[in-house]
Amino acid sequence: MAETPVRVGIAGLGRAGWNLHATTLEEMSDEFRVVAVCDPNPQRQAEARERLGCRAVGDFTHLFADDEVELAVIATPSHLHAALAIEAMRAGKHVIVEKPFATSLTDADRMIAAAKETGRILTGSQNQRYAADFLTVREVIDSGKLGEILQIRINWHWFRRRWDWQTLKEFGGGSLNNDGAHAVDQALVLFGAAEPRVLSRLVRTPLSSGDAEDHVKIVLHAPGAPLVDLEFSNACAYPQDPWLVMGTQGGLTGTHAQLNWKWVDPRLLPPRPVSREPTPDRSYNREELPWVEESCDLSREPHRSSNRRLYRDLYATLRQNRTLAITAESIRRQIAVLETCREQQGDGAG
Repeated sequence: MAETPVRVGIAGLGRAGWNLHATTLEEMSDEFRVVAVCDPNPQRQAEARERLGCRAVGDFTHLFADDEVELAVIATPSHLHAALAIEAMRAGKHVIVEKPFATSLTDADRMIAAAKETGRILTGSQNQRYAADFLTVREVIDSGKLGEILQIRINWHWFRRRWDWQTLKEFGGGSLNNDGAHAVDQALVLFGAAEPRVLSRLVRTPLSSGDAEDHVKIVLHAPGAPLVDLEFSNACAYPQDPWLVMGTQGGLTGTHAQLNWKWVDPRLLPPRPVSREPTPDRSYNREELPWVEESCDLSREPHRSSNRRLYRDLYATLRQNRTLAITAESIRRQIAVLETCREQQGDGAG
């Protein structure tokens, strides 16, 4: 017997609520059906009624009181995420929260406590754990081909001006929440189980019209873990590749659309005992290494594929009793790093 689609209510029909969640769920009609939405904008309500064939309201409490809604998607401005997620769970809904999951560690802990109290499933829209480039990077690292991973660099670079609500601290804006919620999340998966030590710098540049940071530098390190160097900035006129992985047998580099990696098999290398004799011609040591090179073209990766992978896993949890892939506790680890960064800067930007 085929499982019935999960009945969804979406809170917020902005960039994420509409472009990421509503449109993705529309494409997954066998697994999900949007039955209700909420947005204070009447035009957005009308658009949802016409396109999705769902009910549309302007009050979040009315959405959460809808008995048909099983899963609530919280895609409102960031500062509302915690309160609405808790309200939805107490109304009996399972909840998925758009990034950032919460704007403080205290709020994240309140959300996790509400999930335990109500017995509801709580997860976050960490779709970048399902991005094709990240999945490939993780697979290459896990294969052991690159040897011991010494350092990973993740760059999210732009040069752009912004003047929307996500430049304002009062709404939970700033690059730390906007980009760090994904980039730091990916970094922690690759970092491993060690407790990271955090070094950070947050800067608000004149490119931002609001009061929140738009240039962020974070370094994560711990004994036995690779050093992870993260940079997400709206002030980089010469963007660098998003990925650089350095290992003792090789490395990886590339973009979201194209990755290249190469390595040497240490078993094929001749022994090189240390020599105290002068090198020939006063030169440095030289040899031809037997590189093995591979690449992956991801340029045809379908739009929103990471969102579909995320929702397929969530469907398996809701309908097939499978273990939740993205736990609130795993996201809490990311929120803790973001909070440490804010603490290091005082009020969050310098």
